Amino acid sequence: MSSDNGYGRIPSQISRSEMLPLPPRVSLGGSSQPPVARGRRSLAIAVALFMLTLLSTLAAGVQFAADYANGQAPSFDDFLSPYLAIFTEPRVLLAGIPFSFTLISILLAHELGHYFACRYYSISASYPYFLPAPTLFGTLGAFIRIRSPIINRKALFDVGLAGPVVGFLLAMPALAIAIAYSKVVPAAQAGSPVIFGDPLLARLLITWLRPGVLPRDLLLHPVGRAAWVGLFATALNLLPAGQFDGGHILYSVASERHRLISLGVALLLLPLAKWWSGWLVWAALILLLGFRHPPLLNRWEPLDNKRLVWAAIAIVIFVLCFMPVPITLVEK
Repeated sequence: MSSDNGYGRIPSQISRSEMLPLPPRVSLGGSSQPPVARGRRSLAIAVALFMLTLLSTLAAGVQFAADYANGQAPSFDDFLSPYLAIFTEPRVLLAGIPFSFTLISILLAHELGHYFACRYYSISASYPYFLPAPTLFGTLGAFIRIRSPIINRKALFDVGLAGPVVGFLLAMPALAIAIAYSKVVPAAQAGSPVIFGDPLLARLLITWLRPGVLPRDLLLHPVGRAAWVGLFATALNLLPAGQFDGGHILYSVASERHRLISLGVALLLLPLAKWWSGWLVWAALILLLGFRHPPLLNRWEPLDNKRLVWAAIAIVIFVLCFMPVPITLVEK
């Protein structure tokens, strides 16, 4: 996104910090470290976390690759073995490259969208921090820290929107290519302990690229599963509440309705927890942390029509990515 003028740029002497990403959080306070030393430390931490996340997503990708090669849905019966292979047989991790590199690229693109939007408006921001974890997907996502206030609605809107849009533009073709080349296995997820939901975008692409194939019969390639994770993360980030990316967009469009809509979103997520318990976590995050939004230095200047159109596009992206039941765990 671009600005019509330099009005949204931040004076370098102002310092305050907040979190933009997923999960939402706020970090206030300055640092006594010189800017150069702080920048080097931030870069070192970012690189270390990136490398750890690369390893953990490679390990997760090994399981997806093995199950896909065997013509079966992800089983995760031997969930920890790929993670142990990091130390015992690192060559095995090569099989996880399609999943890992796709997912890392989508997450990195998302965070760099935020980062470069911040740079454009002279907003102080950290490098992207990845969160490695021995989970189903090998990561809990990524985030950047914003260390200075945002001056007006245009800057807030552009920073909030840039990440989801860039991530989506990378995830969509990755999913399309994967769907075009994925295997057709009747009742592919039948008997699997983990059943993945189908976002609207996936259903549309399957109808277009694989006519006559039902979503439940398509065994998604690991590249497609990584794109699925990227779409899921995009939907979570675009929830119009709190300090999620969608919350920033909402605040820039209608700051006076931010608290009420945030509350409504949290309450709407609660009944969905009947089918996926993870919604309880997100509802709790909104209720506990999300109602407060850092004020803008100039909250009176309205958004232009171009950005209102982009706000509508953000809603479309959210609808294409959102899944009421993203994951179902089946007891054997």
